[in-house]
Amino acid sequence: MTSLNDLPIRDDLRGLSPYGAPQLDVPVRLNTNENSYPVPEPVVEAIGKAVAAELRDLNRYPDRDALALRADLAAYLGHGLDPEGVWAANGSNEIQQQLLQAFGGPGRSALGFTPAYSMHPLLALGTGTRWVPARRGVDFGLTVDEAVAQVREHRPDVVFLCSPNNPTGTALDPAVIAAVLDVAPGMVVVDEAYAEFARPGTVSALAVLPGHPRLVVTRTMSKAFGFAGGRLGYLAADPAVVAAVQLVRLPYHLSALTQAAARAALAHRDLLLGTVAAISEQRDRIVAELRRSGLRVADSDANFVLYEVGGDQSVAWRALLDQGVLVRDVGLPGWLRVTAGTPAETDAFLAAMDKIQREGPSAPQSPTKGTP
Repeated sequence: MTSLNDLPIRDDLRGLSPYGAPQLDVPVRLNTNENSYPVPEPVVEAIGKAVAAELRDLNRYPDRDALALRADLAAYLGHGLDPEGVWAANGSNEIQQQLLQAFGGPGRSALGFTPAYSMHPLLALGTGTRWVPARRGVDFGLTVDEAVAQVREHRPDVVFLCSPNNPTGTALDPAVIAAVLDVAPGMVVVDEAYAEFARPGTVSALAVLPGHPRLVVTRTMSKAFGFAGGRLGYLAADPAVVAAVQLVRLPYHLSALTQAAARAALAHRDLLLGTVAAISEQRDRIVAELRRSGLRVADSDANFVLYEVGGDQSVAWRALLDQGVLVRDVGLPGWLRVTAGTPAETDAFLAAMDKIQREGPSAPQSPTKGTP
């Protein structure tokens, strides 16, 4: 049987594994930062009608520029944005890939402050962009001085800032964004995939957009909207940035069905976003309970929590899985990440963690269940 390495694959892709988290059939899945609440029935009906209305014309290509959807997204974001300053694609991953295709590429570099979203270096690799792993500071924070010093040292063509950051959950001080914009020679991309979950008083980079044509803010409908299966990400930026990514986007990249479903979801955003407060409450509950039990926990403005297990994180991950709770091993020694879900899911997670702390992680019951 032919293996991957038998093919004339690029040398820089040899030995790599595709991005992805385990998709295991367990009672409590808290490893991919999905919204645990199902889509409400009125929204299901609205999306169904919107999609059905497109079916007869599937012999025609969709609106290549998704003009109506971009108008709806601009209205949702506010901040005086026009549709010309918004662009949509199949998830924020595709948005960020298009940005690297337009502003990165061979002979150029992209910098991110790690630990951060692990897809960013993979997107850089796929686009031939050299990746520069800068570092975060104490407790996964990032100060103005730390950020500026590393951007000045490496002078990247693209800087990725995440607020709130994945996997740590920490939000950025707006002063960091402003300082990086002052010294970065190229584009500055602020990944705000979890912005809707941020605690009161957290300032979005959208407020900084006016007068900064090299700033891009990326968002997604996967998390707060519970639209992960719909695959809809978007950016807000100067219209010139939208013109740039249109040079590299695939023709008709966003299907008519996706556009219709996303517009129906946006039309019912008050109902869909009604789960944000409930999820944030569970996030804060997890933080408080884990700290009460003596564990270190990173501050979180997202729908997940990063916490220190006090030992080998892969052993703790397996011990949780053996109790039917799936969390994420993000590769940080001694730390695990858990998604905030429903109250019942939080109960199950906290009970499993309590058992591990009281009894210690036991030997795995089934070594073939999966890998972190």
